[in-house]
Amino acid sequence: MWTYILRRLLQAVPTLLVISFLIFSLLYITPGDPVELILGTEDGTVTEEQRAVVEEQWGLDKPFLIRYANFVIDACRGDLGTSYATNQDVFESIMARMPSTLKLAGFSMLLALVVSVPLGILAALKHNSIWDSLATALATIGVSLPKFWFGLVLMIVFALKLGWLPSTGSADLSQGLGPFLKHIIMPASSLALGMAATQTRMIRSSMLDVLNQDYVRYARSKGLRERVVIWGHALKNAMIPVITVIGGEIGGLLGGAVVTESIFSWPGVGRLAMNSISKRDYPMIQGITLTLCISYLLVNLLIDIVYAWVDPRIRLDRK
Repeated sequence: MWTYILRRLLQAVPTLLVISFLIFSLLYITPGDPVELILGTEDGTVTEEQRAVVEEQWGLDKPFLIRYANFVIDACRGDLGTSYATNQDVFESIMARMPSTLKLAGFSMLLALVVSVPLGILAALKHNSIWDSLATALATIGVSLPKFWFGLVLMIVFALKLGWLPSTGSADLSQGLGPFLKHIIMPASSLALGMAATQTRMIRSSMLDVLNQDYVRYARSKGLRERVVIWGHALKNAMIPVITVIGGEIGGLLGGAVVTESIFSWPGVGRLAMNSISKRDYPMIQGITLTLCISYLLVNLLIDIVYAWVDPRIRLDRK
């Protein structure tokens, strides 16, 4: 197991190097003068003396490859640079917002599982019935609806029309469970919609395949309760391919939260990214993108480990 984990971490190094080079290159050729952005004067009034001082201070006078090499070396030490807009450390700014994003992503995934697992099982057990058709229809609609549109609909209905929920902002658990749930339920539902729909379809398909296996028939022939057969034998094996899908969705949650956090003014990394893009804060954009890529790689590694735990037949050390 540890050999596999070490191998995967080493394989991630060239991937991260390619990603970091692409990020640095794209932002390097993006229109906009970094000196003017740093000084906050985009009207062309920067003098040559001011430009020379700023370029030397921020390392902008060095060749591209040297700047990129310095960026990689500093990133390995946990230094992602300094924000042009706020003059604050990029890594500290991201880490300050990361708990809010992880909280939203975790609650969204929990909400998606609470909806998709019972619905997928019901659709499989009631195959070709009205319940199966209803679950399939709901899953199709959920996949088709844009997250941002669904979020706006929730805001209009529950915040503006009914006044039941706050439209923006967040609340910590220390303020009480009620305020926390009121603030997180709409953005989490917006993010969970597509995931729940995809997982429902996957669980239904996987359960239909597992229910026709010999070991399920054998378990039923022994007189086991249907609940024991479903939850103890069928579901665990049916969830194996679903875990792979969930892993990809968890990684996508962090990136997908950008629009949702902006709509609901959720104080996470996604909203920070949108603000940084609007201000052309290149170091912050680079740091956020690299952090999300690293998170995605780590999530996929964790999913592989969970995959092997769920299915002992898989030996990771042999991969």
